[in-house]
Order: sequence, then structure tokens, then C-alpha cells
Amino acid sequence: MGSLADLMTQPFWVWLAVGVVLLAAEAATGSGWLLWPAASAGVVALLSVIGLPLGMPGQIAVFAILTVVTTFLARRYLVRAPAADPDINDQGQRLLGKVGEAREAFVDGRGRAFVNGAEWPADLESGGELKVGARVVVTAINGPRLTVKPA
Repeated sequence: MGSLADLMTQPFWVWLAVGVVLLAAEAATGSGWLLWPAASAGVVALLSVIGLPLGMPGQIAVFAILTVVTTFLARRYLVRAPAADPDINDQGQRLLGKVGEAREAFVDGRGRAFVNGAEWPADLESGGELKVGARVVVTAINGPRLTVKPA
């Protein structure tokens, strides 16, 4: 059985370690820039395991080329997720567009609406009246009050 130094001189383990370190750094930062170099290091590790005679300079060149190509292709062709709400704790902004129901009759444009599991004081967008149980859609937030319109 060889020593740890002998084990670490094997290209597979070196590239696997590089890939794991890069992947851990990506997980810690969430930048998206280190994912492709980590994957490239994994590919080079696999190439070394199958016995492709590249030598260390060749492996470094393959790693560099794969990193540039995969990063460019990912940035160019992968669809990025839409940006999340600016403040996930701002429940009011998340209510926009939600459908609810009138919990009490709207008289002169004022009443209460049940939206997203909570009851809110609400104003009808166009004023007027609305019966209990009518479906409403949230169109705006004015402090603690919702502005709604019939759904």
C-alpha cells in the first residue's frame, strides 16, 4: 500500500481534488463562475483514469480549454433564472396579482379581502360595492391596505 504522497501524485486524484475544491467554492459563493471549471477538472480526471497519455502539461491545457469553452457556452446558451423578489420577506409585494375573495361586503369601495391566507383591509380599484364571497385580484398595496378589483 502506497503512502498518501504516492496517492496524490496520481493525476486522477489531483484533478478530482481540484474539482471538489472548485465545486465547494462555488457552493459557498453561488456565483456560477466556478461550476464550469469544477466540471472541467472532473472531465480531466476521467481522461486521466481512462489512460489518455497527455502528461501534466497536456492535462492543464485540456483543463484550460474546457474551462473557457464550457464557461462561454454556459453564459451564452443557458437560460438564467428570473431574478427573485427584491425582498422575499416583503409579503405585501408578493401579494400583487394574487386572487382572493371578499370577506365582508365592500361599501363605498371599502371592505375586507382574504388573500394568501390572511384577511386584509381593502379598497376597490373603481370604488362601488362588492358582495361577500366575490373573487378579487390584488392590484396595489397602500400601506396596510390592498387595492383590489373584481376577478
